[in-house]
Amino acid sequence: MLRNTKTLAKLPLYPKLFPSHNQTLDASELAVARDYIASYWSKLERYHAKDDGSLIGLPKPYLVPSSDDSASFDYNELYYWDSYFMIQGLLDEEHKQLIIGILEDLLVIFKRFRIIPNASRTYLTSRSQPPFLTSFIFDCYNTYKLPKKWLKSTMEAAEAEYHTVWMGTRKPNARLVHHGLSRYYDFNYLNDIAETESGWDMTPRFSRKALDYLPVDLNALLYKYEMDFAKVARIFDDRRVAARWEHAANLRQAAMNDLMWDNLRGLYFDYNYVKEKRGSVQSLAAFFPLWAGLADEAQAKALVKSLRRFENKGGLATTDSQPLSKYVGGAMPTQWAYPNGWAPLHFIVVEGLKRYGYHEDARRIATKWLKTNLSWFEKNGVFLEKYNVVNPDKPPIKGVYPSQTGFGWTNSIFERFCQDFVDKPLA
Repeated sequence: MLRNTKTLAKLPLYPKLFPSHNQTLDASELAVARDYIASYWSKLERYHAKDDGSLIGLPKPYLVPSSDDSASFDYNELYYWDSYFMIQGLLDEEHKQLIIGILEDLLVIFKRFRIIPNASRTYLTSRSQPPFLTSFIFDCYNTYKLPKKWLKSTMEAAEAEYHTVWMGTRKPNARLVHHGLSRYYDFNYLNDIAETESGWDMTPRFSRKALDYLPVDLNALLYKYEMDFAKVARIFDDRRVAARWEHAANLRQAAMNDLMWDNLRGLYFDYNYVKEKRGSVQSLAAFFPLWAGLADEAQAKALVKSLRRFENKGGLATTDSQPLSKYVGGAMPTQWAYPNGWAPLHFIVVEGLKRYGYHEDARRIATKWLKTNLSWFEKNGVFLEKYNVVNPDKPPIKGVYPSQTGFGWTNSIFERFCQDFVDKPLA
């Protein structure tokens, strides 16, 4: 089992299909956009210490996804997985207080409601969002060299979230349902609302039956939790507890490989446990096991080969082809699908590629994404929540809510990719 993969840099698997020329960006080309992003964070910062109607009071300032006076609705609440991606470009001393404060807000809201909700609204506590809590904690611990006592207390809260929310077997958290694997859920037992817990609202992945599916991304995230708990145990020299968590991770890995891995197609697929068969939609969720370190070397190589199914002029499409719902009258719009690309998914894929040593592939994907973001900014003066990566000059496909500008996680991943692939010299 791969836990902390370190390999020699590998050559890109498709150098002819994706030529390496014109894959660099000069820092001067990015300066205006980065200055815009740096000045935009103050517009996204909110502080609500006390409950205000449905808005849940939190002790520290936090970031919202977007701030746009011309938009049809405003953001004032803290979002779970948005927050994880919004900190990725801010992991520095200047933003230390803000970042640790956001994490503290997430922990406070869990202590109060026994769930980190979709966002800090009382009416959103029936579901959560993809769990990145242990990764958030380790990013803070490693970046700011925080004391072990802090790590222990925060990871105890994460362990409570793991057991209470993600490994719950009955209401209000009936997520653990099949072969030790979990699903996205909603207390009201509504498929479409359970799909919003995935963050992919909406997507063709679940055929609007999210409660019937064991998602690849969720279970890869829970594998990451288990390995992070093992890491903490080893930091405190508790080998017995570390072995117990590693055993749990091994069992999840084996179940996922059995139910979700398709060796012929070289991808992981969501698993419909009700029908006892894999889903048919090829999506970037398949790359979460790469990010989490769950895949073995052969699976990693197959996944990298499969990138060609998603890679387009402007970056990675969320799924490999046009969703059927586009052609069905009255169907739910699926913005988490082809031809749209999203910043968090690019981050997951790029980090996964780096983890397994595919640095040139990571650089190619990151550079395409930077160029798509930069081109739109230079023409329109804004960043978007998502982009049309098939035709980058055209707007993205709309979802069930209006497309947003701003945009928190886009801005942050843009800055992070600039730090990792522009500011640093070529390896």
